Amino acid sequence: MDPLSDVLELLTVERAVSARLAAGGRWALAFPGVAHVKFGAVHRGECWLRPAPGASERHLRAGDCFVLVTGAGYSVAGAPGLEPVDGRPAFEESVDGTARVGTGDEVLLTGGRFAFDAASARLLLDVLPPLIVVGADEARGTPLRAALDLLGHEAAASRLGASLVTARLGEIVFVEALRAALDAGDHQLGGWLAAMTDGRIGPALTLMHADLARRWTVPELAAAVHLSRSTFAERFRALVGAPPLDHLLRMRMHAAARDLRRSDAPVSAVGAAWGYTSDAAFSNAFKRVMGASPRAWRTAARATPAPGPDATDLPARRPHVVA
Repeated sequence: MDPLSDVLELLTVERAVSARLAAGGRWALAFPGVAHVKFGAVHRGECWLRPAPGASERHLRAGDCFVLVTGAGYSVAGAPGLEPVDGRPAFEESVDGTARVGTGDEVLLTGGRFAFDAASARLLLDVLPPLIVVGADEARGTPLRAALDLLGHEAAASRLGASLVTARLGEIVFVEALRAALDAGDHQLGGWLAAMTDGRIGPALTLMHADLARRWTVPELAAAVHLSRSTFAERFRALVGAPPLDHLLRMRMHAAARDLRRSDAPVSAVGAAWGYTSDAAFSNAFKRVMGASPRAWRTAARATPAPGPDATDLPARRPHVVA
């Protein structure tokens, strides 16, 4: 499994296409921040997005997609400089799966969100910029636009399985937005995600994530990408933000945490699956990364409720929850 797929599989506990908005005339809506990632797509018309209070507005047009990672309140408007009103009532009053505001419907947007478990969310959130915008005219956005077209079509229909299909399409839109940002060389990306584009460290990360349980050594990773041990270790730390074996341990323990949460396997069996021959060694490594013993972490994780609905979740389209 590649690093991005690996991390997303570890993190996602709830996936939901939140809402569909039709607007026209002079309108501006403000929303509270969401946990943890919000994405939106403009299917028709144009709008102005303010990603956080006091931030500059970004002009978006049909075919553009954005991803918000700030967690702060944001606003969207039909023209620049408009004072927004609370947008939640528009969605609370929806009766047909589409919120409406202003006059007409020359603007059409679809929004969605991803909420991650609190213990592992930083794996992704720490390496993403507050805002990613993929423009409609960018060649690298072609797969993204295809996914957006399908998402818009599905969100507008009331067909069997719509909740499941829109949730999966939302995942595709999110991943394609990240791919486009990587292809564009977005310098705001950081950590392991940005390092994936490096010709030497990227392949090393792929090797590590393909077999997290393996007892990799720095010399064998360096040899695999044709670098000296010291050069590899220095370059890895500079790009990823942690030494190679520290990154490996962090990812391995988050994978073990996923297994503890999702299965009833004994702690010793989970530890053995990740290469630990003694409960003590596994417990010490787990506590170093996750801050609690495996048993205590499992109990706490299962007692934590799933994230609640977003402010823009429509009553007619409840989120599709995946445990």
